[in-house]
Amino acid sequence: MAKNEIDKELIRELAALMDETGLSEIEIENDDDRLRLVRATAAAAPAPALSAAVISVAAPTAPASEAIDGDLANHPGALLSPIVGTAFHAPSPDDAPFVKVGDQVDAGQTLLVIEAMKTFNEIPSARAGVVRQILFENASPVEYGDILMIIE
Repeated sequence: MAKNEIDKELIRELAALMDETGLSEIEIENDDDRLRLVRATAAAAPAPALSAAVISVAAPTAPASEAIDGDLANHPGALLSPIVGTAFHAPSPDDAPFVKVGDQVDAGQTLLVIEAMKTFNEIPSARAGVVRQILFENASPVEYGDILMIIE
């Protein structure tokens, strides 16, 4: 790409990726070229849009212990990863984790962060409840739709 040429198709693709993943910022570098897209605050998806991506899947009525032992994806308190990235229990290595098993949490409370493309995305709880399971290791890669926690 020539120095003064702008790849509009690339910008459209990256903007679509930002919409899909809920990212507020994305940056790519290729040799001497660097492109950074940042979603404007007014147009940015506020926390409710991000929590909409954190899906609570309805499950048939069953005792909680059976749901935890069975298919976790069908658990009503399953917190799913809204994006691909690296999941962290705490905001930094020296800080305490956001939550531990047994902690009471409120809807909208930050439970973890996922780093994607050098941006740390806070992942809020979609519901109030108690953290029953944490299903990811600190600093581990996660995929879209991975079950991260169980909140009851």
